Amino acid sequence: MRTWLTASALAVLTAAAIVPAHAAGEPLRVCLDENLPPLSAHRKGAPDSGFDVALAEAVAAKLGRPLQVQWFGSKLDEDSSPALEANALLSDGRCALVGSYALTQDSLVAPGVKTAKPPDYEGRSSADRRRRVALGVLAPSQPYIHAPLTVILGPKARDRRIDGIADLTGLRLAIESGTLGDAILMTFDNGRLIDSITHLVPGRHDLLGALEGGDFDATLLDLRRFDAHRAANPDTKLAASGYYYPVGANRGYVGLDSDMALITAVNKALTELQAAGTMADLAKAAGLTYLPPREPAILGDVWLKIFRK
Repeated sequence: MRTWLTASALAVLTAAAIVPAHAAGEPLRVCLDENLPPLSAHRKGAPDSGFDVALAEAVAAKLGRPLQVQWFGSKLDEDSSPALEANALLSDGRCALVGSYALTQDSLVAPGVKTAKPPDYEGRSSADRRRRVALGVLAPSQPYIHAPLTVILGPKARDRRIDGIADLTGLRLAIESGTLGDAILMTFDNGRLIDSITHLVPGRHDLLGALEGGDFDATLLDLRRFDAHRAANPDTKLAASGYYYPVGANRGYVGLDSDMALITAVNKALTELQAAGTMADLAKAAGLTYLPPREPAILGDVWLKIFRK
């Protein structure tokens, strides 16, 4: 992978190298989403599971520190901001890293507000629900997995060959409103597919369930979600097309730029785990389709890229 850090970021890393490392034995605190299988899952009465849990354990072991996971939950609404939620968790000291963070330029800009409320997190008190946190500046690790959008085919179309969005012509399409997949399908070739698209409301309608029942022929969604559906429904009639939309983000860790020594150490651990093939092994064990990070490491203006397609 080509070097992706800017000159200014390299300068920060060089300066951070002289900062004393965290005390040996101090827990590495990582925030993970409690409902993001097979990346991470935290269920009452069940052991914690997922690729990100296993990866965090491997990184902590490389750093010689025990792992402590801070579980949190994000809300599916128009007002939620993953960037502000992650920043609030980090700035509040809930954790030093947030896992499976989508590495895009928009998600890493300095916050436009000074304070934000952390999302729901395990152990939060009623007083915490009203508390706002002064925000810092986010700093990314190197990416550790590519998270593409993929076409999933229903029972009646599972044998259809898909090499691009144009191959969805003539199929009954379903998509969740307001998503990246929605923008891609609606704008493709000046709206060629519009009349074939049915919009469903995220969190209110079961997209993959409707596809499974034969109501629709295809959809475009995160590969991770299909992995989770397949794990929960071993006899699924849905099929992965094998096509990945060319504009996609990588996932990695994000911390605060005031803790660049940790980011440097984590990058070294990730490089070693990648070289040893550990990433792919952990993903396979978790039931996650593993795709190594792709350039650009940090995705630029995704909307501009889509509208130029």
